[in-house]
Amino acid sequence: MSREPENIKDILVKEYYLLNYMNNFSQKSFTGEFILTVKKALIPAAGLGTRFLPATKSMPKEMLPIIDTPVIQYVVEEAIASGIEDIIIITGRGKRAIEDYFDDSPELEMHLAKKHNTELLKLVRDVSSLVDIHYIRQKEPNGLGDAVLRAENHIGDEPFAVLLGDDIIVNDKPCTAQLIENFEKYGRSTLAVEEVPREKLSSYGIIKGKPLSNSLYVLEDIVEKPSPENAPSNLGAIGRYVFTPEIFDCIKEAGTGVGNEIQLTDGIRVLNRSQMIYACRFKGKRFDTGDRLGYVKSIVDFALENENLRKDVLEYLREILASVKEPSDK
Repeated sequence: MSREPENIKDILVKEYYLLNYMNNFSQKSFTGEFILTVKKALIPAAGLGTRFLPATKSMPKEMLPIIDTPVIQYVVEEAIASGIEDIIIITGRGKRAIEDYFDDSPELEMHLAKKHNTELLKLVRDVSSLVDIHYIRQKEPNGLGDAVLRAENHIGDEPFAVLLGDDIIVNDKPCTAQLIENFEKYGRSTLAVEEVPREKLSSYGIIKGKPLSNSLYVLEDIVEKPSPENAPSNLGAIGRYVFTPEIFDCIKEAGTGVGNEIQLTDGIRVLNRSQMIYACRFKGKRFDTGDRLGYVKSIVDFALENENLRKDVLEYLREILASVKEPSDK
């Protein structure tokens, strides 16, 4: 049975979208295929932050300060330093403070201008002019996979990065930039992974991978929050990803998973059936600020890196260590 010929309008529309699509291609991948540049990033920040209650009853956990800078600003700055031009933040109820933080603040700016405090005025204005940020609300916490799905219409047919809003990763070359570099070489989705202590394996998506080098693996499987006995390795996916847009359909196909939520890990497993996925052991130091101990460590480390605080903080730490006794000494 022959198909009816397309009319001229349909042909012109298809050519228009094809040209727009091709204009986003940057270079050929290692496999010889043309690949898209990664210019969009998604930051899921809709979690309830229950580990930091009661503080997070009225303050988003992503706005908890590392001395004088909220966690989410470090995440946004990593995205920008990785070449991202368009950021989508997934928020939820009670997260308005995030939007206000990255917005202009006329009253504060006017006050600082009147006081001739040009240094703080510049600091405030720099925050509101970092990058183009859009906000999408996740109406109820339903898993990381569901948060990613909220951005489908905005992402469209482009590859994109995902940066979790409570992970800070410090390195001269940003972690997201490392993943994008791998994506531009191979043209395939890439996850950031690191070694996870045995007692924390059940808090991560743990991968099974075939080593290609000291830092790169071909993903064979990924298991969401396995028990230590059932974990396929000690390499856990942390809060950085670069995906091809096919991940959206794969998340939908995977459906509900662990905790009766839509898990991103399940979507990755479905995607891995049809596309090769890479796992990259990134270079850098990661702070899990969604964990109380990780949050404290991040404050201490950043204070020691601050030239105005380092000396006094070191002196204070020495005083504490000199006075603290081990439990066995009591």
